[in-house]
Amino acid sequence: MNAPNSTMKAWVYTQPGLLQWEDRPLPDAAPGEVVLQIEAVGICGSDMHAWHGHDPRRRPGLVFGHEFVGRITQSAAPGFEPGTRWTGNPLIVCGRCEYCLQGRNNLCADRTMVGMTRPGAYAEYMSIPAASLIAMPQSMAATTAALTEPAATAWHAINLSMRALVRPLHECRVLVIGGGAIGMLAALLLRRLGVTRVTATELNPLRRAALAAQAGCTAVDPRAQALPEAAFDYVIDAVGAKATREQSFAAVKPGGVIMHIGLQDWASEIDMRKLTLAEITLLGTYTYTTADLRATVDALDRGLFGDLAWVEERPLAQGQQAFVDLDRGASAAAKIVLRP
Repeated sequence: MNAPNSTMKAWVYTQPGLLQWEDRPLPDAAPGEVVLQIEAVGICGSDMHAWHGHDPRRRPGLVFGHEFVGRITQSAAPGFEPGTRWTGNPLIVCGRCEYCLQGRNNLCADRTMVGMTRPGAYAEYMSIPAASLIAMPQSMAATTAALTEPAATAWHAINLSMRALVRPLHECRVLVIGGGAIGMLAALLLRRLGVTRVTATELNPLRRAALAAQAGCTAVDPRAQALPEAAFDYVIDAVGAKATREQSFAAVKPGGVIMHIGLQDWASEIDMRKLTLAEITLLGTYTYTTADLRATVDALDRGLFGDLAWVEERPLAQGQQAFVDLDRGASAAAKIVLRP
């Protein structure tokens, strides 16, 4: 047990647009759980959405953060030894429902989530069920390991899409909408999978430059340059706004596939007439499975996502400013990783 007065620093969401740097009690490991000393944690678009006050599931008083890597300092789970390093699945699932038994545990009806229903990783320490931990090379750089969660989101989405495409992925002309972390990681993975014709749209000029330099794709500002209509075999909407959904339907070819990842706007009209008459396949995706996370760790270790030079590291103590800078578009980085 931790001493009663043992505390740690954590960023606590208190109101829209504000995280407070507070002292919090050190977590204890409940049976079957471990406590991780956080080494790195990424800022996710969903955390930004919640920071703006747009996610009723994340309420004031919560510690955000679900893209993490850490070292076990306390264990109440056999086989998980203090001192070992792990990343993890922030989805805490039941392991018994039909989806878990099918290997599609991202759809578990009883799931909870680190950084949403329990304290997350924008802190010096965090507790988590040991069953959620994902093994990683002990020598892997902390920032690289912290990218497992967002990279697995792109991995899962592209894997789902390939089942629906009529022709092999490498033959396709692909549009990626949004140059945040998911869009960047998707573009990088598409290039590594042999796709030579990738166009990405992004409003932030700094991110457009990073997309062109790092992913080798054509990066355009959709406000200044109209995209060709009905020209892309495969469209990835990594934003999920009303405008980007309309952009997706305008850009996709008859018989093409739209993969919808982003959740910026929760509802809008879509062109059901085109969906029907042009035989468009519209797919939704939610996070990743445990198998995706394990495959992504291996892919990151083998360098499939490149050198990750586009990722920016900052001290954890600068967390609120990092959110502000991302909100203002003041950073070229598609991903900021905080380091305690």
